[in-house]
Amino acid sequence: MKILSMAALLLGLCTRLFAQDYVSPVKPAETGKSPGVKVKLLSTVGETKTYALIFSTGDEVVSGLTEFAQKYNVKSAHYTAIGDATSAKVGWYDKSRKMFKVIPIPEPSEVTSLVGDVAVFGGKPVAHSHVNVATEDGLTHGGHLLQLIVGPTLELIITVEPTPMYKVLNEEFGAGVIDPTKTE
Repeated sequence: MKILSMAALLLGLCTRLFAQDYVSPVKPAETGKSPGVKVKLLSTVGETKTYALIFSTGDEVVSGLTEFAQKYNVKSAHYTAIGDATSAKVGWYDKSRKMFKVIPIPEPSEVTSLVGDVAVFGGKPVAHSHVNVATEDGLTHGGHLLQLIVGPTLELIITVEPTPMYKVLNEEFGAGVIDPTKTE
């Protein structure tokens, strides 16, 4: 009986240790986690504006991008960034679950590429980002950006376009996708 109790305890512990997290592709981003972001308007050409967003140590990138898009009423944009992370979480889309499998990257890394766009979904601007980060051993890890904690900096250049882009829910995938024919 004692052996069975120990085996059940170990199994429960292993299940908790190795449980896989999943998140919805339409989960709204949390705001208020990027107090150090600085914004500078770089250029205006007609109605198109390009900004630099400079993130500071401890800022969370998805939160900061969302706050920027809300504050500046962004309805269509694209961006790129490079910098450093103290940790990150990326997602790999699991079609059978219609969810992102969360892949944690707990160690410091170089953000070798971060690209994405902003479109309106459910009446609010939503940032859609993919990222590649390189860890100390030179290996790269990437996927859909779920979370990235900056350290010491991340430099993001975003171009805001005047023509809105809208997302619709794709039922097959349970995800918001851009529909270029949608006008509201």
